[in-house]
Amino acid sequence: MSGAALERVFREASGRIVGALAARFHDLSLAEDAYGEACARALEDWPRADVPDDPAAWLYRVASRIALDALRRNKTHRRFAPLLCEPEETDGSDEVSNVIPDERLRLIFVCCHPAVSIDARAALTLRLVCGLSTHEIARAFLVSDITLAQRLTRAKQKIADAGIPFEVPGPEHWVERLDAVLSTLEVTYAKAHEDAAGTSAHAHYAGEVLHLSQVVAQLMPNEPDALAMAALVRFTEARRPARVDPHGLMVQLSKQDPALWDRSLIEEGTAFLERAADIDPNRPRVIQAQIHGCWCKRRSLSEAAPWPEVLVLYDRSLTLHDNPIVRLNRAVALAEVRGASAALADLERLDAEQLESYAPFHAVRAEMLSRTGQLSGAISAYDAAIALVSTSAERTWLEEQRRMVAVGESR
Repeated sequence: MSGAALERVFREASGRIVGALAARFHDLSLAEDAYGEACARALEDWPRADVPDDPAAWLYRVASRIALDALRRNKTHRRFAPLLCEPEETDGSDEVSNVIPDERLRLIFVCCHPAVSIDARAALTLRLVCGLSTHEIARAFLVSDITLAQRLTRAKQKIADAGIPFEVPGPEHWVERLDAVLSTLEVTYAKAHEDAAGTSAHAHYAGEVLHLSQVVAQLMPNEPDALAMAALVRFTEARRPARVDPHGLMVQLSKQDPALWDRSLIEEGTAFLERAADIDPNRPRVIQAQIHGCWCKRRSLSEAAPWPEVLVLYDRSLTLHDNPIVRLNRAVALAEVRGASAALADLERLDAEQLESYAPFHAVRAEMLSRTGQLSGAISAYDAAIALVSTSAERTWLEEQRRMVAVGESR
């Protein structure tokens, strides 16, 4: 098995195994450290021998023994006496299969406990449950790696000090944790969605969030945010078949062929969205889902793109929750309705330093500079975007856009 394949196995198994270990040992740091050591041993053992039939089961079994050894070394026999028995000599498949994906949802609720600071809840969950790196999470929240690492350390210590139980809380406690749970799912899904071709190490998150968003919506059927999240994921996943052209280039949403979209997922998303809007239409997540729903009403490329309606919805969203990502997306719609100059003026008012590591900011700015004839600036902006993108379909598309602008500049 290649190094890339091994890394994919580790990433896909991380949430399941860390969740199971944390639930068993009630210690997040121990679970994470034990899993990391198990992955290190796999890198040594698997290339020399056959890869196990069930790599996740092997990793869980080895990580459990590592955790047990750590507890023994720390002389915590009394406190952890019930846990200090060796796992049974089985292939471990039943044990691991029983913890996905709802064991992961349990750990999400644990990490989103009110005792953990608001700015750390989603970040902690993304690190432990979803296996994202500190750098990836820091980029998602537009903070430095050092700041993010400090938040994670404090959050794990808070959970340990507070003795937070590793269990799904009663329904009376769900609402207070819902926003952090949904923020976690949003960032997790964004990591999968940013790769149009679905070939990245995070691609598998799309299917998992599709399922988990439905679980949360079913647990909380009267919460518009939960329903809106389920709707949004279905709308965006429905469009996946049209996101890449036959040459491997990303296809912009306005140029995708709606005939290729998954209508069954769109119908599911519409049902969730209608319920959410009936309860409270003035929620930012509901409005965000409505924006995606606008697009999914299209049946063919001959129908006009819903840019005016999309712009109105973005304006509504900003009155409720103003943030740079919403303003960036609004600029795209503004360009189509009022022109690239108006959009560029809005972009120049954003905090460029805060968005420096966010590739879509540079890509949108490059397009607006190109449309307004500022070709040299557009090339520089495309270069910045390309440097931040690793997924093939997006990178190839950006390179093609840059090439066309460069040709125009040379004339």
